Amino acid sequence: MEVIVLASKRSLLLIFLVSVSLLSIKVTHVSAVNYTKTHRQVSSLRVERIRNHLNKINKPHVFTIQSPDGDVIDCVPKRKQPALDHPLLKHHKIQKAPRRMPKTMGKERSDDVKEAESVLEGAWQMWHVNGTRCPKGTVPIRRNTMEDVLRAKSLFDFGKKRRSIHLDQRTEKPDALGTNGHEHAIAYTETSSEIYGAKATINVWDPKIEQVNEFSLSQIWILSGSFVGPDLNSIEAGWQVSPELYGDNRPRLFTYWTSDSYQATGCYNLLCSGFIQTNNKIAIGAAISPLSTFSGNQFDITILIWKDPKLGNWWMGLGDNTLVGYWPAELFTHLADHATTVEWGGEVVNTRASGRHTTTQMGSGHFPDKGFGKASYFRNLEIVDSDNSLVPVHDVKILAENTECYNIKSSYSNEWGTYFYYGGPGFNPRCA
Repeated sequence: MEVIVLASKRSLLLIFLVSVSLLSIKVTHVSAVNYTKTHRQVSSLRVERIRNHLNKINKPHVFTIQSPDGDVIDCVPKRKQPALDHPLLKHHKIQKAPRRMPKTMGKERSDDVKEAESVLEGAWQMWHVNGTRCPKGTVPIRRNTMEDVLRAKSLFDFGKKRRSIHLDQRTEKPDALGTNGHEHAIAYTETSSEIYGAKATINVWDPKIEQVNEFSLSQIWILSGSFVGPDLNSIEAGWQVSPELYGDNRPRLFTYWTSDSYQATGCYNLLCSGFIQTNNKIAIGAAISPLSTFSGNQFDITILIWKDPKLGNWWMGLGDNTLVGYWPAELFTHLADHATTVEWGGEVVNTRASGRHTTTQMGSGHFPDKGFGKASYFRNLEIVDSDNSLVPVHDVKILAENTECYNIKSSYSNEWGTYFYYGGPGFNPRCA
């Protein structure tokens, strides 16, 4: 995986961000230490249902690793992972690797980037700290607990996104944007050509989250189908902070998929059957470390999602050559063919729990005009074309529903190609 740490004057990489001073209002952000809470009395029937569900997704393991952040990582035999419980995958044969990686049209990485990558190789997730890895033939899976499920609205909602407004509404009725609580700052491309994947490099921060049921994420969306109908197909990957899902405010690597507009199919990570993991060193849903720092070192990750032209599965890669796993073609309708839209950027949930806009931050928590070392970025935006080639993106549209809260600014350079800074603090004197 490409993990880059550079001095603050050059390009990329990571650490954290400063808290934003917000008027004279007292704001309490959720603590990173412990998001477990005292729940109202839970019926024995509900407890039994949750335990049955946990038994389905927490598969028998051959080895367990205790992460310093409190996570438990189970090493599960590859053929016993949750994905293969899906009714469409009963007879699925796990693909070891795609027949071909996308062809790269870019230039070689510089020596200093390669050196930085070498220094951090294998130590970019917190459970890697003690050097223990899952044995070959297994995959690392974050163990889920009763508390994880109880933080969700219901067992059905556990591990699922609530539907948000997408491009058709964004472009045709901008005044309606964000009314469902989801707010974005994104770049997107819609072409007449068929799209078979996308790539970008994203720096990682730890935005502050005000309410437990809010989140902040930065990701790539691969989309096909109707944005307003029940058949939208989406494949997603990036980093997120979600106290409800994980019980803390640490940024974590995540994946998501749906084939019915976020209604019933799909989930985050490996919380349902679907995504097939092939890598034994990367745990989806595990915390990322180190992080970008304000006016300091920057840390970023490179994510590639593309469709294997031979078998049709959608693969996820990190860096230039690290394969994580894939979404089988059987899961999708429209994406069984190709994608029509790609989005890159940030998303937050604004519950207005205190009768005002949330203070939940997007990206670094700073507006894009702060620039490198202070604002979050996506760089080197690329798409995969019908020839299985990575093609730099030159024409992107940008969109932010509420620019006084979160914004985005795009540009181009020889080193970063098409890139953009994005994010913001949420609630402030101009964002109420």
